[in-house]
Amino acid sequence: MRDNSTWWRGAFLTLYLVFAILPLYWMLNMSFKTNTEIVSTLTLWPRDFTFEHYRTIFTDPAWYSGYINSLIYVVINTVISLAVALPAAYAFSRYRFIGDKHVFFWLLTNRMTPPAVFLLPFFQLYSSVGLMDTHLAVALAHLVFNVPLAVWILEGFMSGVPREIDETAYVDGYSFPRFFLTIFLPLIKSGVGVAAFFCFMFSWVELLLARTLTSVNAKPIVATMTRTVSASGMDWGVLAAAGVLTIVPGGIVIWFVRHYIAKGFAMGRV
Repeated sequence: MRDNSTWWRGAFLTLYLVFAILPLYWMLNMSFKTNTEIVSTLTLWPRDFTFEHYRTIFTDPAWYSGYINSLIYVVINTVISLAVALPAAYAFSRYRFIGDKHVFFWLLTNRMTPPAVFLLPFFQLYSSVGLMDTHLAVALAHLVFNVPLAVWILEGFMSGVPREIDETAYVDGYSFPRFFLTIFLPLIKSGVGVAAFFCFMFSWVELLLARTLTSVNAKPIVATMTRTVSASGMDWGVLAAAGVLTIVPGGIVIWFVRHYIAKGFAMGRV
């Protein structure tokens, strides 16, 4: 019986890995094919191997500037989100006040709201104050979704730190900033890593707000990838190469915070 169950688990795991890896492999495979081969034949590996699509991305400002713009507003958003969420999460984990549960729930409902709901208000506001087509515009818009998520994640990690640590530090003469930065923050560094990861990934892949609030100067790569149609048709090879390069930053971030994410799963906050 045990052998049968082990076989079935192995079979399901193999099928899962095949279905998970197949789209990534196929995109990587397409990125090294010519457009003629992509639309004419079905092959498991390129017949006419080419780096032309990657050369186009690294030499065309319309393409590589999209990655630069995305990285700029993603980093800005992640830093601001953590700076706002850390004190807020500390307050929710350490203090009790009237309506605290309701405020916490209200924050989470903002995260559940579709981005389209906030699209028109942001568009009119940014048009009035001159923030349209700037990195800051997208970074601030994404705060509506990333701050609640970061607060929720960090509050779970902070609640796992005993209150006696706070009290002992105050008795020893620590000011709150010194205690928070030198004692408390290192204890929840795994939570900071998890929160930073999810903030980064949401801002990196979000399309609707990023595409609507930018046009030229701050247009991100996700918006550039939706505009690959030319007079000759869809440039499938360049689009596949852009998709491969888009995965790279997320993979790098996952590699650095993989242990923190595992701890987040164990604490039930991921």
